[in-house]
Amino acid sequence: MRLFAISDLHLGHTVNRQALSNIISRPDDWLILAGDVGETATQLELAFKSLRPRFAQLVWVPGNHELWTLPKETARGRSKYEELVGLCRSYRVLTPEDPYPIVAFGGRQVRIAPLFLLYDYSFRPPDVPREAALEWANEAGIVCADEVFLHPDPYAGIVEWCHARCELTEARLQAFRNDLPTVLINHFPLRADLATLPRIPRFSLWCGTRRTEDWHLRFNAIVVVSGHLHIRSTSYRDGVRFEEVSLGYPHQWTGSTTIDRCVREILPGVTSMERRAV
Repeated sequence: MRLFAISDLHLGHTVNRQALSNIISRPDDWLILAGDVGETATQLELAFKSLRPRFAQLVWVPGNHELWTLPKETARGRSKYEELVGLCRSYRVLTPEDPYPIVAFGGRQVRIAPLFLLYDYSFRPPDVPREAALEWANEAGIVCADEVFLHPDPYAGIVEWCHARCELTEARLQAFRNDLPTVLINHFPLRADLATLPRIPRFSLWCGTRRTEDWHLRFNAIVVVSGHLHIRSTSYRDGVRFEEVSLGYPHQWTGSTTIDRCVREILPGVTSMERRAV
């Protein structure tokens, strides 16, 4: 049995939606959907209807796009997230609200830990104070659509929601600390040094929280899976493998790869030669 992952399917785009059927069936294996599957519950359900029959198990974590409240929608913030968790459970898809399962891939037992952590604008230079962070990004013409569509209700702001999620998740992970290797899964990268976007560097504000910088060490990670950046990559920090598994918007992948080649093998893992081919 193998563990695969992909994120940022962005099924609101027709090309991506049509490509979904080209993901090869792997009925004995697990598939992680690491956020930004779409922007509506309908798009998320489309992914489940298409992929659930083709894999032994799906694991989902929310991206920022899934949490958006679009015009004519009413669910906001935590209520929107809870509705999506309910949809996942109707398809027996694992979420950050479920017990972390222990699974053997390639004969090695690991604990699968889907996380929901958000961001707190801390991925910024040390000389930029928090209160000036949005202005700093705006100087480069960068404003994330989250500022319009992602609502933190019932929290005072996205920072407070992020910190609440970090505290809740940290306590859960601490209970299992060092018992087994873990696979940590989050839409946003867990480290600021991995939130590198050469074309829009100041977008890092909306890419994670420094509170998780050492979680790969503290919680015995064998691999950390994330998306959000739309820059597929494999990196190592302190001997731990970090996989960014985005598909991205159509112009970011069509003509250069296929959707199935963006389905990344996480465990047992693939060779460096195979990784370069992706």
